[in-house]
Amino acid sequence: MTHKVKDWMSSPVIVVDRDSSVAYALTLMRRRNIRSLLVSIDPEQNRFGILTTTDIRDKIIAQDKNPSNTSVREIMSENLVSANPDWTLKHCSIEMQKNNIHHMPVLDEQRCLVGLISATDLFFAAEEIGWEEED
Repeated sequence: MTHKVKDWMSSPVIVVDRDSSVAYALTLMRRRNIRSLLVSIDPEQNRFGILTTTDIRDKIIAQDKNPSNTSVREIMSENLVSANPDWTLKHCSIEMQKNNIHHMPVLDEQRCLVGLISATDLFFAAEEIGWEEED
């Protein structure tokens, strides 16, 4: 059996407004025990950015910025690469590696947000199910 992104993605996805403070986003991430938040750019067009712990490390802590005085929009990443819920985990892993990313929003055929898949999800899948060779 080939395991799919939809079997391992997180859903529902936690989304934050781009005008929220990074301090608010940090609190949300800590309380939810998550490493990334999608950022609403244009909800009607299903356009999102992403804020990750790496962004916070590199753009807040390393640059000695105050998270209370910094908006999410100032440090988020845009132009995200998205996954399809029917991709295999192998395909998803290759796409993450190719794009040097650790999180991907999952969009269905209508380009609606249905989940978020992370490198950590792939790690858990590999641990739980092992890895099967594809034909």
